[in-house]
Amino acid sequence: MVTLEDARRVIAAAEKKSAEIGQPMNIAVADCGANLVAHVRMDGAWIGSIDISMKKAFTSRAFDIATKDLAEHAQPNKQFYGIHASNDGKIMIFAGGIPLKKDGKVVGSIGVSGGSGEQDQAVAEAGAAAF
Repeated sequence: MVTLEDARRVIAAAEKKSAEIGQPMNIAVADCGANLVAHVRMDGAWIGSIDISMKKAFTSRAFDIATKDLAEHAQPNKQFYGIHASNDGKIMIFAGGIPLKKDGKVVGSIGVSGGSGEQDQAVAEAGAAAF
């Protein structure tokens, strides 16, 4: 289970990393049902990335995989090519979505958007590490 307290801790760690790299982000945390628990749009973060961060969190929980890793399998001639069109367009295959695990079991996720793929991934990793 991902509580609001958990989500706030994850977001705080992600915000700290975002500030360190100088890139404002949208940060979403979802629970085990891929439902949004909390979201933050840092000052100056792109409005268009609000939806993307939430969809990254949904995707990483829906498939229990980092979106960065899913993206590798979703390229042409790969096993999950076209997956981005499933789930009514909720699937996001850009880096920055990471499952949150407790005792080896996925119980939620974080989704980050607002920078390059590498920046989004780094901020998501910092948030996930705080879980």
